[in-house]
Amino acid sequence: MVDHSKMKLGRRLVKKDSRTLKLGKYLKDGLSAPPEAKDWTKGIENWGMMLNDVHGDCTIAAAAHAIQVWSANTRSELTMPDSIVLSYFEKWDGYKPSDPNTDAGGVGLDVLNYWQKTSFDQHKLIAYADTAFTSLEEIRQAITLFGGVYIGLALPLTAKTQAVWDVVPNGGDDAKPGSWGGHAVFVPKYDAHSFTCITWGELKQMTVAFWKEYVDEAHALLSRDWLESKGAPSGFDLAELKSDLGRIK
Repeated sequence: MVDHSKMKLGRRLVKKDSRTLKLGKYLKDGLSAPPEAKDWTKGIENWGMMLNDVHGDCTIAAAAHAIQVWSANTRSELTMPDSIVLSYFEKWDGYKPSDPNTDAGGVGLDVLNYWQKTSFDQHKLIAYADTAFTSLEEIRQAITLFGGVYIGLALPLTAKTQAVWDVVPNGGDDAKPGSWGGHAVFVPKYDAHSFTCITWGELKQMTVAFWKEYVDEAHALLSRDWLESKGAPSGFDLAELKSDLGRIK
């Protein structure tokens, strides 16, 4: 039986900001529908725990896994060292090794704002845009265009022992969103019936029903590494997005 009970989470509240760009605005007429399935995982077997078994650093681990996916699809796979992951957990989430009480996780939107303003170990985030997490087509489009999506989930206790995350009918309090806690992951793969994220050093599949019940935020990440290699996707208005980004204060 799968047992994730010793793993850490670490996504705190879902933060909203009216200034955040919305991905749907930049998806233009003529953009092809996303394919039925997409997989950017490149056969990687060792994803790295990224310290998420000892710290509630999932908001940083998810970013590190995104870089892993992008690098594997643009040049050669790069796995972020634990020392770098830890340093950004300190910088962006406020963790202090001398004070265990500060191991309290982080806020996804704050992490993305820090990343956009600075960089993650020289990996620049040009922008991020909120993806309508209730729109499966928009989510699939974001994965197809940008190598994955950065999401937050309100995980139920039932997820601790599931090989595939799925909704448990009549699960009672253990199936309630957030009864385990908040978690952040990167999702680089989907098919008609599921999405696959990276967490705790491995790929984790979730059903569409699970997504609809427990995902509560999703962000498309526009990585400089990705766009310089792949170019701006046809049917995506990158120029308008950059113009809008320049007006945000």
